[in-house]
Amino acid sequence: MTTTATGPTRYMRDRAKSARVTAPLRPFAWPAPDATPSEAAQLRRALLARDEPSAALVRAVREDRTVTLAQFRQALAEGVDAVPDAPAPLREYFALLEDTPAWVDREKIALGARTLRRVGSDVGDVLAYGSLLGGYNNSGPLPVLTASGRLTGERTRRRIAETGTWWNACVADGGLDRFGDGFTLSVHVRLMHAFVDYHHEHETDWDSSERGLPVNQFDQAGTLGLFSITFLLHTRVLGMRYTRREADAVLHLWCYVGWLMGVDPRWLPFDERAGLRMMYQIGASSPAADEHSYALARSLVDLPLHTRYPRFARLRRRYEYERGLSLATTLLGPAGVRALRVPVRPPWYPAGRIAVNIAKHHVVGRFPAGKRHLQRLGERQLHRDRLRVLGGEIPDVAPIPH
Repeated sequence: MTTTATGPTRYMRDRAKSARVTAPLRPFAWPAPDATPSEAAQLRRALLARDEPSAALVRAVREDRTVTLAQFRQALAEGVDAVPDAPAPLREYFALLEDTPAWVDREKIALGARTLRRVGSDVGDVLAYGSLLGGYNNSGPLPVLTASGRLTGERTRRRIAETGTWWNACVADGGLDRFGDGFTLSVHVRLMHAFVDYHHEHETDWDSSERGLPVNQFDQAGTLGLFSITFLLHTRVLGMRYTRREADAVLHLWCYVGWLMGVDPRWLPFDERAGLRMMYQIGASSPAADEHSYALARSLVDLPLHTRYPRFARLRRRYEYERGLSLATTLLGPAGVRALRVPVRPPWYPAGRIAVNIAKHHVVGRFPAGKRHLQRLGERQLHRDRLRVLGGEIPDVAPIPH
């Protein structure tokens, strides 16, 4: 691994291209969208900053051999006190995780979870064609994905389903309680990222002077923003309505998830306006799409063409493919999809969704009984969509590499 004292060269390397891709976000980042010199310095430093507590635990497993993954799994599932003679590094790690920050409000988390579940069938579309596909415009961390084989070829569908398992666990009732599935899966993914970071730093020719650390705070903040700040924006584009209290609660939930996953508090999106500005600055300073981006994007948008449907298969494949392209063009903007070498399509599908969602959430949802109905409907749709991805299977998240 190569490092540099001046910061990775990927920062602002493709300023003109990135500006075109992030142009739709710029109006939401006003009145001062561009990073100040101090903010730019923080962004550059974030590319060389890691989740240090998790890195220390990985070293205890890989180098010192004082902790085993079996002990970690038991501590995660049952509590560290359940581990016989639990080693000090493991106890320190779980003491950190269980020392919940004073700002965490469980009632706000519960409201944020209910709000997200009410979104229903639009969740999968926005996460796939807005968050996931849009994230490929930042090519910086993508060699980590392509090197592992994740999200390419036949694995695309499973990886999307695994992400859905984690997302649904985070927004379930009680999912982020200490022994809830959202808590345990988030911590599992956190340590998995630390193992991936260790592998690429120590066992490959990863060049940190160019790309930053394999798993760094800059990219983690951007990923968290895709699930929180950008998700709110994209679902509003499709006609969703949130009260100010609901939107704040959604961000509060994701701030806690981000904290659990090792994102530095500096990058947690507590405020929507500040979060939009941060996402603009991250996007505008990220390296433009490259061959890794094109391969991952193509794998995602072509997924409907390789899906088995019980009836009218050829027609259904074409419809779902065109529907996805229409969504992607609307959510990312024409420049965002062109940058990924994805075909541009008119917004015919989002236009229909906007009409439906305005009727549902801006009319029916304004009445208490109507809102309760939409809550039940959204939760049924989420469950149905989870079962559809892998033909009824709901997978676990990926195992920790070691």
